[in-house]
Amino acid sequence: MVQAYILIQTEVGKAANVASEISGIPGVTQAEDVTGPYDVIVRAEARNVDELGKLVVAQIQAVEGITRTLTCPIVHI
Repeated sequence: MVQAYILIQTEVGKAANVASEISGIPGVTQAEDVTGPYDVIVRAEARNVDELGKLVVAQIQAVEGITRTLTCPIVHI
């Protein structure tokens, strides 16, 4: 299982709507609107890195109001 944090920048005033919509996507375990350089932080999981990439590109980035994403896979050192 691969887990990652996805940091999201949104259009002004869209963070709450983006977080709400993303929280319903399968594979997303948490989606919160936050303050700071990013507007929404998502925690997601997938079977492998390829599936994680598909989740981000095909589903999360398709949500209206998102301007940029940064995916940060979790590593266990």
